[in-house]
Amino acid sequence: MQAAIAAILLAAGLAAPLVVRDEFFLHSLIMVLYFAYLASAWNLMCGYVGQVSFGHSVFSGVGGYCSVLLLTGMGLSPWLGMLAGGLLAAALAVLIGFPTMRLRGPYFALTTIAAAEIVRIWVENTDHVFGIAIKGSEGLSVPLIGTRWAMFQFDGKLPYYYVILAMLVAVMGLTALIERSRLGVCLKAIRGDRDAAESLGINPTRYTLAAYAISAFMTALGGSFYAQFIRFINPERNMGVELSIDMALMSIIGGQGTVFGPLIGAAFLAPVAELTRTWLGGQLPGLHLVLYGLVLIVAVLYLPKGLLDPIQRLGRRLPGRAAR
Repeated sequence: MQAAIAAILLAAGLAAPLVVRDEFFLHSLIMVLYFAYLASAWNLMCGYVGQVSFGHSVFSGVGGYCSVLLLTGMGLSPWLGMLAGGLLAAALAVLIGFPTMRLRGPYFALTTIAAAEIVRIWVENTDHVFGIAIKGSEGLSVPLIGTRWAMFQFDGKLPYYYVILAMLVAVMGLTALIERSRLGVCLKAIRGDRDAAESLGINPTRYTLAAYAISAFMTALGGSFYAQFIRFINPERNMGVELSIDMALMSIIGGQGTVFGPLIGAAFLAPVAELTRTWLGGQLPGLHLVLYGLVLIVAVLYLPKGLLDPIQRLGRRLPGRAAR
């Protein structure tokens, strides 16, 4: 059943930009897939362990800055810069996670916010690192080199759409593999009862740290994509707490600890952010977060397992009704 749903969604994703060719619609679709990707990357650790991280934006920023700096400073292809940024983000996750994985609940969440904000504030107030200009709060622009796949620059938005669609399929496939692996089983056991899992010989720190590194790696790839797509990166947008909140809320509201939950959450919430920015023209920045908060309150009260849960229940009922 899950494979059939995935095939239908993939077919719809491949056909959508060919059916509707409006540029705003295509841009909105790209942003929905981008947020679905980030929420899925966040879900790889936080959703399956039950630890809420509000500092994942730092990994997105590290990936974006790494790919842009390697392109502008060394002429290295952003595809290779994405991988380098992913590895650097994974190493940073281990550095942050090793002393903090023993913390639980709000203590872990507060620690991730503090770590992310330390890095963001440092980048905002730093103009050069090892002689390389990062321009602090001003941000970096991606130079136009030419419409070449090797340089991650295309003539139009359609190629970017298919790139982020492929990335989303990859992260969802990875989530499905982890869910069925020993790592996934151990993460679910830790989420259910950390002390009981430890008594069974599961090392919570080791497994959670492994998931954290994988999650950071995938998040950094998303940050690299965004930097190349928008052709600009700055600390506030790419490393701010707001982005971390977006990831967390989309996964939680959609259904954390599931393969399709982050996609459902992003499909529901990302258009809200795009429409509020478009209609209000930036007059009320952050309004979409207020709307997110209202949706989160309703979801916690009436749909504690996320929006995916009633959809799954409806799907289970339909075959039975058809058989009658």
